[in-house]
Amino acid sequence: MIQSEIDNAIYEKYIKPTKAKRERCAGIEIEMPVVNLSNKPVEESVTIEIAKKFGEHFGFEPRGYDTDKNVNSYIKRDNGDDLSFDCAYSNMELSMGKGENLFEIKDRFEEYYQWLNEQLGEKNYTLTGMGINPNYNINHNKPIPNERYRMLFHYLHTYENHKGEPNRYFHNRPDFGTFTSASQVQLDVYYDSLIDTINTFGKLEPYKALLFANSYMSEYPDLMCARNMLWEHSMQGYNPHNVGMFGSELRNIDELLEYIKSTSIYCTMRNGKYVNFTPIPISDFLKREKVEGEYFDGEKYQKIELEPCVEDLQYLRSFKFEDLTYRGTIEFRSSCCQPIKDSFTVSAFHIGLIENLDKLKNLLDNDSVIYTHGYSADEIKKMLSMREIPEFINKSDLKSRLIEILDLSSEGLDRRGHGEKTLLNPLYERAERLTNPAKEMIKGLENGKTMDYYIKEYGKL
Repeated sequence: MIQSEIDNAIYEKYIKPTKAKRERCAGIEIEMPVVNLSNKPVEESVTIEIAKKFGEHFGFEPRGYDTDKNVNSYIKRDNGDDLSFDCAYSNMELSMGKGENLFEIKDRFEEYYQWLNEQLGEKNYTLTGMGINPNYNINHNKPIPNERYRMLFHYLHTYENHKGEPNRYFHNRPDFGTFTSASQVQLDVYYDSLIDTINTFGKLEPYKALLFANSYMSEYPDLMCARNMLWEHSMQGYNPHNVGMFGSELRNIDELLEYIKSTSIYCTMRNGKYVNFTPIPISDFLKREKVEGEYFDGEKYQKIELEPCVEDLQYLRSFKFEDLTYRGTIEFRSSCCQPIKDSFTVSAFHIGLIENLDKLKNLLDNDSVIYTHGYSADEIKKMLSMREIPEFINKSDLKSRLIEILDLSSEGLDRRGHGEKTLLNPLYERAERLTNPAKEMIKGLENGKTMDYYIKEYGKL
């Protein structure tokens, strides 16, 4: 393909949808670890059966199947709510359809959650609100047996082929997708404010790390958000432009398009089979005559050569913290699954702030609490993802700034007229104490509380 065709295809996929006239809507996705309280692995048959009963009880229809003909996704047609499994049968996800206000959506979520947990409780299982499944070293950590997750699991394990390459560091948990859980929100974004939205929420990331970190792993006791590290230092981060922060501010749409062209594609489909390969920047990929990859033939992986085509662009996926999608939305991906009673803090926080974008931009453009100390937003986010706050940051100023940000979100929610600002109350409490769920858990574990205590505590409605 010639460059103009590549540019046009990327523009059509990512930029054109932001020009469509529409009301701003939110898509809320909450992934939750399933825990076997008997300190044994989650048996996939248990969660598959409970999901089936859930579908029957609430009138959800089967939507997706694995290769063993088990249903791994159910949808309620009248409102778009979806129950699915993300990557593994030990990670349940509730994706909520549209509602006029967050309380309406929250009520449906809590009804589903309570029913699921009652059913799981009969098996001595539970759902909980953590970004890392606390039994990650006990569970089977097997991918759902379908084309996508089998490919993804295999692809992540190819990191072994790239050890020792310059400027690459890999952790040794390529199965991380089976035990990490996020709380994600997608919000419609409009062309005229697209660049400001990406830049401003990028600057917000360090503050979000302080408020929402909830991914504890014993191997990284000082890291409060191990989930982000697992993504960045895996094959998903082979090209750093596919994950994390943008690194520097974007000046215009042309720079955003150039950035998207620099992100890498690592899979596509041919004849109904996923083909994976070493990541290639999409602009280079579409210019090549041939690419060598591999696919699973039902028994083993086979080599294959394929000719890139523009249709492969649909398989280009990045995992940025502010991820522009083909739907004309930005998916905010950096927040861990929260304690269940606080599940809607993530969506309320983002919705309120995008309603107050201009004020948030002004606040962060002039921020000297965490900026002006010689560090980039990415560097500060990593620092504020640790247990201890860096000494160069004044804690009193930090608390005040967090409260200012929350006040802006509260003001934005107030404009919607549904009383949703009360959903931010747990975040004000965290800001006052400069804490987050991961810090609270580690402090409790050090003072004699058990992981079982936190599994149950963070699983309460």
